[in-house]
Amino acid sequence: MSQNDPQWGGGQKNDGPPDLDQIVRNISTRLNRFFGGGDSNQNEPENGKPSNFYRFAPSGIFAIAGMLVVLWGASGFYVVDEREDALITRFGRYTQTVESSGLHWRLPWPIERSEIVNVTEIRSLEVGGKVGGAATGDESIMLTGDQNIIEVQLEVQYNLKSAYDFVYNNRTIDRDGRDIVKQAAETAIREVVGRNKVDYVLNEGRGKIAEDSKELIQELLDRYGMGVSVSRVNISDIQPPDQVQAAFADAVKARQDRARLINEGRAYANDVIPKASGTAARLIQEAEGYRQRVMSQAEGDASRFRQVLTEYAKAPQVTRDRMYLDAMQQIFQNTTKVLVDQKAGGNNLLYLPLDKLMQMTNSASPAAADAKPEVPPQSAPEAPATARTARIPARDGR
Repeated sequence: MSQNDPQWGGGQKNDGPPDLDQIVRNISTRLNRFFGGGDSNQNEPENGKPSNFYRFAPSGIFAIAGMLVVLWGASGFYVVDEREDALITRFGRYTQTVESSGLHWRLPWPIERSEIVNVTEIRSLEVGGKVGGAATGDESIMLTGDQNIIEVQLEVQYNLKSAYDFVYNNRTIDRDGRDIVKQAAETAIREVVGRNKVDYVLNEGRGKIAEDSKELIQELLDRYGMGVSVSRVNISDIQPPDQVQAAFADAVKARQDRARLINEGRAYANDVIPKASGTAARLIQEAEGYRQRVMSQAEGDASRFRQVLTEYAKAPQVTRDRMYLDAMQQIFQNTTKVLVDQKAGGNNLLYLPLDKLMQMTNSASPAAADAKPEVPPQSAPEAPATARTARIPARDGR
């Protein structure tokens, strides 16, 4: 060592500058030992310089430089997962997007850099959420189309459809896009709620409101170029403010009673209307049948009258007698007693006890049936309950 070395002499103080030759000598000795050189005593300096310094220095420096270059080149390898995209920048300027998964290589830093972005992760945020039962702010209070105030809580779920747009068009501080998505969701839900009435919003319109809000949020985010895809909007809760809860509860009860009464009325109508329709159809069919029967009978009577008229024109007397006999036949079908008036015999009446004869015939029929069961009895016309008497006037001495 040089006498100017601060460590020389057991830490003696020396205000002079350090010996440069001694520093180089120490470095070369250590490198020689590291790379398998001999003892440091063999490298005693000649004329103040190491004997193998100039022989060893270039090769060691090149080896170290080569190792550093290899390590620097290996730092350019990166891995992309199936759910991720990699954005490559060269000197800070975007060059490409790597979407294929696996091991990739880029130029090492500081020439190129790779930024890994998860595009399939489902991100979610709440609008109008409550902490400890109390709303976090005025973002949940909204005005309906009929000037009623309600509180709406919803959850927005989204992922990325463009890693480039999400990274380079996102000007928020958190770099996650939550602020812009939340503002777009709040704007959309206020617009959709403001277009509808409070009854529709509180009851049957929740699903439609969620769908309309999703479409409007997506439209706003596409206009901003955020590269975000809204996957779902869930309406967590819709309720009136605490100050008017009782009044809204009464209104809901009244609507339920109204719906119940409507259902009961519909059930009664569904029971009565089919019966009335069946009765009306039956009456219509009966009337139609009666009309057809009357019309057919009238047409038959008219046809028969025309036929009789034709025959009457050919032989009036014969037709007249025939009509008389037909009328008498119809009359005598319901008569059991017959009186025959004969003009030739004076005022004597011939009595024919047809009812007695018919009773005798009926009483004799069972005995004949017992004697000859194989021969069917001849039935006589039954006598009516009330005996009738007919008087046949004589026509022209007959």
